[in-house]
Amino acid sequence: MSTPQPPQEQDRQPGREAGMTPRPRADDASRRGSGRLEGRVAVITGGDSGIGRAVAVDFAREGADLTLLYLEEHEDADETRRLVRGHGADCALIPGDVGDEAHCGRAVAEVVERHGRIDVLVNNAAEQHVREDITDITAEQLERTFRTNVFGMFFMTKAALPHMGEGAAIVNTTSVTAYKGNPVLLDYSATKGAIVAFTRALSAGLASRGIRVNAVAPGPIWTPLIPATFDAESVAAFGQDVPLGRPGQPAEVAPAYTFPASEDVSYITGQVIHPNGGTVVIG
Repeated sequence: MSTPQPPQEQDRQPGREAGMTPRPRADDASRRGSGRLEGRVAVITGGDSGIGRAVAVDFAREGADLTLLYLEEHEDADETRRLVRGHGADCALIPGDVGDEAHCGRAVAEVVERHGRIDVLVNNAAEQHVREDITDITAEQLERTFRTNVFGMFFMTKAALPHMGEGAAIVNTTSVTAYKGNPVLLDYSATKGAIVAFTRALSAGLASRGIRVNAVAPGPIWTPLIPATFDAESVAAFGQDVPLGRPGQPAEVAPAYTFPASEDVSYITGQVIHPNGGTVVIG
């Protein structure tokens, strides 16, 4: 269960988990690994904190070796690596901007040099900015949001695919906003809709190669992006409008990524999983 969060704000994107009260829960002590990702090489963008951190911990519990890409939140990334190593997994950190295609290419080359291949790619990095009206969204913000959320996904996938073989998996982070929208996150919602379409199209294109592509569409999850986006009053009320009446914890979302990343689900591709606190959506 989540602990109610007090009013709080952060003044920079994508936020710092170390500055949150209460801290998000990334690890579920009740979960036991079963080797579902044993020996798999996984790359997670936005892996320093929030959902990315929880996915990294869950993957490590299941036996994967990790490379985590993140922007420049070094303290958070170091803590995530500590948690991952606590489960006996290898973990490398690569800082930089996934909106830069050259950086994505260098990061993938580093992973391949270290491990020889990529078995799982989790495209999770994202940013969002509150604007009350479309006229408040500058061309610079629009491009920046799409560059991080969509271009980065293209760049990472394009770079990784030559090193992914049959049985590999790609998991993309979309959002409940792709389905219900958010009037103050217009450009962010648009990117998340694009990710749903990207997932479906890519899954069809890679099916003949035996590479599965699925997505996860989280609802209100307590991550650094929340206090870095909304004002203190909105943060205090965050997540109370879903049927479960609370925001989710990253640890509650992580299994939704482990499931499509594993070879147990060899007949599922082009689909979206919805850990959103009970909001009913179509698709």
